[in-house]
Amino acid sequence: MVQNKWGSNQTENETGLAQLVYRSNLLGSDRSVANWGGGNTSTKSIEKDFRGNDIEVMWVKGSGSDLATMKAKNFTGLKMEDIRPLMEKDDMSDEDMVNYLAHCMIDAKHPRSSIETLLHAFLPFKHVDHTHPDAIISIACADNGKQIAEEIYGDRFVWVPYIRPGFKLSKMIAEGVQNHPNPELVIMEKHGLVTWGETSEESYYKTISIIQEAEDYIEAKAKEATLFGGNKYDSLEEQERKEILTQVLPVVRGQVSDSNKKMLVTFDDSDEILSFVNSNDANELAQVGAACPDHLVHTKRVPLLVDWDPSSKDVESLIESVKTAITTFKEEYVAYFERNKAEGDKMVEAAPRVILIPGVGMLNTGKNWTAAKVSESLYHRAVSVMRGSTILGDFVSLNEEESFAIEYWPLELYKLSLAPAEADFSRQVAFVTGGAGGIGSATCIRLVRDGAHVVVADINLEGAQELAVEINEKFGESRAIAVKMDVTKEEEVTAAINETVLTYGGLDIIVNNAGLASSSPFEETTLDKWNLNISVLVTGYFLVAREAFKLMKKQEIGGNMVFVGSKNSIYAGKNAAAYSTAKAAEVHLARTVAADGGQYGIRVNSVLPDAVIRGSKIWDSEWKEERASSYGIGTDDLEEHYRKRTILNVNILPQDIAESIAFLASAKSAKTTGCMVTVDGGVAAAFTR
Repeated sequence: MVQNKWGSNQTENETGLAQLVYRSNLLGSDRSVANWGGGNTSTKSIEKDFRGNDIEVMWVKGSGSDLATMKAKNFTGLKMEDIRPLMEKDDMSDEDMVNYLAHCMIDAKHPRSSIETLLHAFLPFKHVDHTHPDAIISIACADNGKQIAEEIYGDRFVWVPYIRPGFKLSKMIAEGVQNHPNPELVIMEKHGLVTWGETSEESYYKTISIIQEAEDYIEAKAKEATLFGGNKYDSLEEQERKEILTQVLPVVRGQVSDSNKKMLVTFDDSDEILSFVNSNDANELAQVGAACPDHLVHTKRVPLLVDWDPSSKDVESLIESVKTAITTFKEEYVAYFERNKAEGDKMVEAAPRVILIPGVGMLNTGKNWTAAKVSESLYHRAVSVMRGSTILGDFVSLNEEESFAIEYWPLELYKLSLAPAEADFSRQVAFVTGGAGGIGSATCIRLVRDGAHVVVADINLEGAQELAVEINEKFGESRAIAVKMDVTKEEEVTAAINETVLTYGGLDIIVNNAGLASSSPFEETTLDKWNLNISVLVTGYFLVAREAFKLMKKQEIGGNMVFVGSKNSIYAGKNAAAYSTAKAAEVHLARTVAADGGQYGIRVNSVLPDAVIRGSKIWDSEWKEERASSYGIGTDDLEEHYRKRTILNVNILPQDIAESIAFLASAKSAKTTGCMVTVDGGVAAAFTR
């Protein structure tokens, strides 16, 4: 239920724009009021133009921004004197409207104004809010919605039949309000709500109070209703759901992706979603259509509901059902596009954005974690609307032609064009072992910088968490997660890979980097020291690579592995028998995995660094003293010793290794596998021959 969140510290002494930002953020903070990226708000104020003259300006939400997070810079200022003549026009194309409004802006650096700018401009109120509240859309998408609105609001509302947003809709709303004796709100059929006020607080309060009236009415009716036709299936236990998802998510990811445009997949098994997917009416309701025009670009017109009985607990049959269903969905989407396309339309990916599985929950696909979560959030809103509409009457939605007109509407697609260009590792998930160390940290940051999501896997969970927090603060929510993993423990490796699957749907890049080092004369090398090196650097790398290999095969979209070896992989370092042997075995393991993985599009390469001292956890251990002792120098002289022995006379830094890892994991090395790349400044003794 919505709440009035207006703070007593907000006063009308603040500027109109500051009040608008505050009001917009409050409205957007409740997704049952304003969809992600949806809705728009405005205020009209007097501002100084570039000549110092007073002019009336309407500030309105800029296209592509989100009410919950937008700031003053996300609003567009337009001169009302230039807009008012449009009120006399009978019609205007979208292109002409956009071009005209561009000339009305008070600053060319402002973003393009909302698609529904004229809705705000044509209404004679200082503050206007257009939102998509669940309760109001439940009325707007009920077959008897206008009658329900009369029962709730009497003669206080204006009902506007559905047409696509633009000039005509704005005129219809303005004329409906003008011709009504005492209007308080506008309900836009199959769309949303418009409210207003003389102050920002009044406009906000009106929006909230109107929604509360609808919610109270619906909840009173809900007491007598059987939601979604009652229960058809029971949910599986939470642990069972997760075990099934670890097997199904990679399959889904592979089926909705291709080699050039991979998708991430998230899941939601909340009570609200399970109540819907388990119901008798879920399939029929899901195929009616989107609950709101704003949903379409992110969720497509309909979700995919997989035909599966969870009581069977037959995961293999579920996987086959998923594969068949996704193939059918794609074929039907292509046919839908072909039936409705206009000249110049280009089809977006045909794969589903929302996948519903009885007993398990909802899966959401997207080009990144955020995009998948947007689809998830919007389908929560759809379920809420379907609940409300079916309590009131029958759920209705946009027909196929109306839906296509929104999904492929240039003004709607323009919002998506505002997203940053995709980088080398966009749409990919990287899993970095030893992720909290020097090379590991540098690699995580390097891959994230170029678009990846990363899993920081380390035995040092605190260090991994610190890095993940740092990455997420800088690059965005859930771009990184931290997992505790000892590479020598099979169960921890499996658990860490499963957590990756449950978070992102799968993985694309493995960086086998976890390490340690020990040095001692050969005759003093203990069995414990020998076993420790072999356990971490060989067995550990094997376990991680094996689990990743199985996952990549299941995804069927290839993958990349990069093993971080050492100069000692090919050079027999003095007093380092255990370490050198393990590192040699490690890179040969990489080559064997490369040989096995080629047929599946899995590439495996190795980077061989030398003496990466700065930022290294290994070099903070006894290894530093042991290596210095073997060369007969002090520890403070070690870095200089290593620099002088290189042909290029340089020190090797973690960032140097990260750069080579990024190259080998990228499309730039698409035809390279089983390769060893040395990054050691040129150590002649380690030249391959």
